[in-house]
Order: sequence, then C-alpha cells, then structure tokens
Amino acid sequence: MTKLPANLALNPRLGRWVSIDGSDFITIRTGKVELGQGAVTAIAAIAAKELGVDLARIRMQPADTDTSPDEGYTAGSFSVEHGGAAMRWVCAMVRELFAQRAQTVLGEGDIVVQAGVFTRAQSNEGVSYWDLAADVDLDQSTADLPEPRMLGGTIDAGHLQRLDLDRKLTGAAFIQDMALPGMHYGRVMRGAHPRDRLVSFDIDKVATLPGVVAVVVDGSFMGVVARRDEQALRAIDVAGRTAQWQRDAELPETADTHAWIAALTPRSTTFLADEGPEPVAQHRHHAAYSRGFIAHASIGPSCAIAAWDADQVTVWSHSQGIHPLRGALARALHLKNDSVRVIHAQGAGCYGHNGADDVALDAALLARTAKVPVMCQWTRADELSWSPFGAAMRVELDGAVDANGQIVEWRHAVWSPPHLARPGFGDGVNLLAAQQIDPPHPPGPPNEAPRPYGGGDRNAVPLYNLGKRRITHHLLPQGPLRSSALRSLGAHCNVFAIESFMDELAALAGIDPVEFRLRHLDEPRAEAVIRAAAELAQWDPADKGGEGIGRGIGFSRYKNHGAYYAAVATVEITDVITIKDVYGALDAGEIIHRDGTLNQIEGGVIQAASWTLKEQVSWTSDGFAVRAWDDYPILKFSEIPRIQTTIIERPGEFALGAGECAAGPVAAATGNAIAHALGVRGRDMPLTFDRLEAAINAQ
Repeated sequence: MTKLPANLALNPRLGRWVSIDGSDFITIRTGKVELGQGAVTAIAAIAAKELGVDLARIRMQPADTDTSPDEGYTAGSFSVEHGGAAMRWVCAMVRELFAQRAQTVLGEGDIVVQAGVFTRAQSNEGVSYWDLAADVDLDQSTADLPEPRMLGGTIDAGHLQRLDLDRKLTGAAFIQDMALPGMHYGRVMRGAHPRDRLVSFDIDKVATLPGVVAVVVDGSFMGVVARRDEQALRAIDVAGRTAQWQRDAELPETADTHAWIAALTPRSTTFLADEGPEPVAQHRHHAAYSRGFIAHASIGPSCAIAAWDADQVTVWSHSQGIHPLRGALARALHLKNDSVRVIHAQGAGCYGHNGADDVALDAALLARTAKVPVMCQWTRADELSWSPFGAAMRVELDGAVDANGQIVEWRHAVWSPPHLARPGFGDGVNLLAAQQIDPPHPPGPPNEAPRPYGGGDRNAVPLYNLGKRRITHHLLPQGPLRSSALRSLGAHCNVFAIESFMDELAALAGIDPVEFRLRHLDEPRAEAVIRAAAELAQWDPADKGGEGIGRGIGFSRYKNHGAYYAAVATVEITDVITIKDVYGALDAGEIIHRDGTLNQIEGGVIQAASWTLKEQVSWTSDGFAVRAWDDYPILKFSEIPRIQTTIIERPGEFALGAGECAAGPVAAATGNAIAHALGVRGRDMPLTFDRLEAAINAQ
C-alpha cells in the first residue's frame, strides 16, 4: 500500500483539497493558515507547479472547518514541510488523473501540461483542466490511487509575489477590517491579577449607558455588546471602576525564574541515559541558564467575530488551529461539532498560541446573548496580560572534557511549565472564558508534544558527539502565569544553554569555538552551515575580543529534524548592548520560495534578538506587571542588526521548515558575543545591561 504524507492520510479525499471551478481557475484548500509567514503563497506555488498551471489561475480558499482539510495547527515550521508535502502529492495525483483523461481524448503519446492545457508531443491539439473537469472524478480517496510522479523543484524563486500583501497594503486583509450586516461590538472585562474572580459590578449603570444592547454575566465572565466599539469600551471602563474582585490565590513573592521554579514539583522524565563507566576528564564544568516568561506582543490585539443562526454558530478567527478550536468551542458551548463553523481570517503577526482562541469564545458568548453578529476585540492590556505566554525555563548543564579537548560527558536538565496548552490539545477546554463561566470547564493537565519534537525539551538533545549523555525533562504544572506555545517552544532556551555551554567548554579546553564544534560533529550538513556562517562573518580564531567588542556563534538543527541554521553575531557594548551584525547560514533542503525563506529567517533573527536582550514578563503582588508597551520594551527599528544570510541550496532534498530555526542560535550567538566582548557571561535572559553590570561587579 502506498504510504501517503501524514496530513493527506488524515484527509485522503482529493476533492477536499482541489476543485476545478469556473472556466479559468482552480480552487485550492489547505488546512494551513496565513499568519504573515507567507506559507499560503508557498503552498499555492507548490500547487501551481504540480498542476502545471500559472499561479494566477490558483484561488486559495481561506481555511474553513466546513470545507478545508483538517491539518491541525499551523505551527512547528510544518506548513511547507508537512502541508506543502501533502499539497504536492495531491496536485500531482490530480494532474495525472487529468492527463489520463486527456490521453483518451487526444490519443496515444506522451502527454504534457503547460499553463493548464494538456497536449500530445508534436501536436498542437490540446484540452484544458476546465475542458475535462466534468469527466474527472475528484471525489475519490488518494489511498486508492498509485503514488504520483511529482515534479518538485524551486518555484519561480526570483519572481514569486506574496498573495496576501495587496489586501494588507490597502487595509482590507485583517479580521478587524471585516463588517458583517448588523454587526455590533463587544468587549470583555478581566481583572489585573491572574487569580482574581469577579464578584460584582454596577450592572444597572452599565446597562443604561449609550449604545449598550447587552450586558453578559456568566459566573466570573463579563462582557458588553454595543452598537459602536467606543461605546463598548466606555461600558467596560465604567464596569471596571465599580467591580469587586475576590483573589483565589497569590502569586510567588519573587519573579526570579530560578526561585519560583524551585518551589514547584515537576513530573520528571529522563529520556536519554547512556550506559557505561564514569569517563576520565581533565575539566568538569557546571552552569545554569534561564529565561523568563515572554509575551507574543502582537502589534494588533486579538479579535474574533461570531454570528449565531438558531443553535448554529459561525466564528471568524485568526487562530492557528481552526479545527481544534472548533472542538473546544463546541464543548464550551455545549454543542455538537457540526453546529460550530470556524473560518480563518488574518490577524496581526502570530507566533504561537496567543489570545486568538480565547477571544473567539468571548465573541461567541457575547453574540449568543445579544442575538446579533459581534466583533469582540481585546485591549492592549488584555493582550499583554491574559494572552498565553511563552514558558519560563531553567536549564542546568554539567559537562566534562578530556585531555584531548573532547567532550566525554554531558548532562542536561530542563525545568519548564507547559509549552502546549492549546484548545484541542489533550483533555479539558483550554479557553479563558470556559474556565470563568458557571459551571466552568477546567483546562487539561500539563502536556507536551511527544518526542522527538517535544515542548520544553525541544532541542534538549544536541547533534554533537558528547560521550556519555543524560537528558532529563522536568515538566512543571502551570506556573504563576499561563503558558503555551510560542515560536520555537523550548528550543530558544535549550539551544541558548547548549551553545553557551559549548563556548564555555571550548574555553576550558583552549580551543576556538568554531573548531570545537566541528570536532564534535559528524553530520556534513551541520558542519556546512557552521563553516558557511563563519566564512560569511570572516571568523578569526585569533580575535581575543574585549573592550566591549565581541563576536559569537550559535548553531542547531531545529527539533533535530528541521532546518539547519548557524549564526555569528557581533556586538558592541557601551552603556547599551547593540547587536551590530548577524551572519547566518541556512540549510532548509529544497527551497520553495527563496524570498519568503529569507523573510522567515530575518524575522526570526529580529525576534530572537529582542527576546534575548529585552523581553520578560513579570508580576507584582498586585498582579500583572505588563499592561502596556511601556511595561514591555521590544527591539526598536533603530536597534535591528544588519542581517546577512547565505542559503545552502539542496535541490531534490525534502523541504524543511525554516520559520523557527533562528531563535536558539541567535540567542546563543548573542550571549557568546557578549562574553567575548566583556569576559563575563550572562546566563539569564534577557541579557540586560543591569544583569551584565551585576556580573562584572561580582567578579
């Protein structure tokens, strides 16, 4: 039996993916959604290439639970790697079915397709997809068809234009731009402390405010619906000034990552433990690293629209997983799955599980009471406090190096609350309002993606040859703040720790950091990106650094299954820390869209620089400490480093996702560059000037 790509095996009917519509275009349906990463353009290009049609003939339908294949979440850098692979296979099958039909019309001989027209060699006679559409049945299972011949290859690398940009540049692309007939506007009220529960507010005063058509109270959930958005905001403001809250629990006294993590009881798993005697070592070293909670910090707050028709609800959402969200909404609203429809609409940049899913339930609850379509949008304070955060982490490493400069022992232990608390992941209903209504739907227990991908343990196993290894993951319960998926999950901190530790061991062994890494690799593609990044940066092993100027390297293969990426960062430290340059080398297998791939790397570099130098969500005894941009600095345009990236082309190799591969290497390269510049190492992200100054003073 033919083994289908995983996403296709779950959605085997051809017609779920492709239909020949009208007289001049082909409709493509993918379960992967556009989040600003350009994935839908790449998948459209794959479809066009395999079908043998011009990209202008392709119509990409927004992901819709009623019509699109269920491909789970658009996450993990899998859009092209998995979604694109499934689409390539589907479209190759469709092309071959039509080619077979064309042969019955045109006669024997080799059939080729160009611009959607099938012709026989040495003949001008041809028939198109649209001529043949009535005679080709796409309502059949791919599991019953032979494996197709796929064309593959790079897709118009120099000229492919993003399909989503025109509407974005004209102000019509985003969910906030939508306007349904009769649509009203909703806002919700939540406290300033994650453990606060609403007791009361002046409901009569709120209900009589201008424009208010409904005040919704269900347990601790409260929201308003008004004719205009500013009227809804005014009503929430009045409610907030009269609200009484009951605090169910206090937050830890300190936001220091090492301290509050030590107070929790983990569920520990040692998933790699090499046998053998204790190795003979010349140098032994121990170090602990950490990062705090990190916010998604989307420029546009989360938003959703809901409209009811009797006991059926349609929700427009910028969720990363419309099918899992559909199931969670159905459970929270006590409906069957087929009574809920979720349609994807683009929102502001998304890097994982932000507030999009939560606000979808908010909108549905408000619209059900108001009996009108409702757009519900969060405020900036909502987004920066109640949206799930990237999990805080602590990593401890122990290593030993022998007299030949070879690592002979390596122990890695990582502590982290969940990186995966998405709706539809595991048991429970992981939506805010579901836990506030009466009776509540409790969230599911802490879960992580299974290895080899992992969550908190993502990239905890290096590609290096390390002698005797022991890798342990300590999964914590939900911590002081709610955490879930954020770009690269545990890889950001694990790779930061591993690659920082590699530099520290290299220093003990007296070996150049680039050479030290290469000595511990026997993976040619890994070696190639390290060498390429070092060459691009003109790496000089004799450069001793110091005087506030330094350079450092970082490397990983994302999830040990995705793209290979190495980065060399240069820094300058005065009264501020400035990343001057990031030189990177990428191996993502076959490149589908070169410019889109570069965009992904450059965006990842910038975000990693911001996380590593600036970003951390904290709290006080009063609750959330981050409620506005002033509380949460991110990298400014003026602080963006110069970025140069070389792509190692691998035509014919499997395409690998590149969207998240830069996070860990750039963090590590930055930390190593700072150590090279100052002679003092920062191990706790963000690597702020104050923390480095304290490390210098502690010497």
